[in-house]
Amino acid sequence: MADATTVKEPPATARGARTRAALISAARVVFERDGFLNSRLTDITAEAACSTGSFYTYFATKEDVFFAVMERARDDMLHPGVHHQAPDDDPVAVIEASNRAYFEAYQRNARLMMLQEQVATINADFRASRIERGEAFVERNARSIKRMQDAGLVDETLEPVMTARALSGMVARLAYHHLALGVDGDINDLVFTSTKLWANALGLTTRNDPSH
Repeated sequence: MADATTVKEPPATARGARTRAALISAARVVFERDGFLNSRLTDITAEAACSTGSFYTYFATKEDVFFAVMERARDDMLHPGVHHQAPDDDPVAVIEASNRAYFEAYQRNARLMMLQEQVATINADFRASRIERGEAFVERNARSIKRMQDAGLVDETLEPVMTARALSGMVARLAYHHLALGVDGDINDLVFTSTKLWANALGLTTRNDPSH
């Protein structure tokens, strides 16, 4: 959510779109290499092999291009969630697939996920945008929890939004701890543990579990 006064119009030509895309890709390289605070516009334009004037054709500030980089990462982070399940799907298997997709996408974007923590502390617009994106995930998962409650699969005394916020927050911090900060942890272990905790919290059992 960039300042509306600095938002540039989308490129009107294919060449302009390619130049803008090249700047976003170059900015990601520079941000991941140098961090947000130490990145310079001249480094971004050098990486993109274009002029500073070209940069200002598409972006007003370093913050604007960072927003664009994070928008690309956000699109990559979107994955099939539990709200996509069909009536006959095993809900635990759907949660597992959703968690795996999230961790794999997080791993691809781990450096940016760490940078967003930094930028959110110094840029109010980005902080608001980050909260908005997080709440979109929470609301999606809350709708899924409500559907499972309506189907008699989940404790109906759980408030869906607060439950989704707690469980989604657990998964996000687990990803940040292991994949962004680099604490040892295999994705398979992250998937197993987070899925088990989701299922236990909701009172779900997998249909493939021989003990049930």
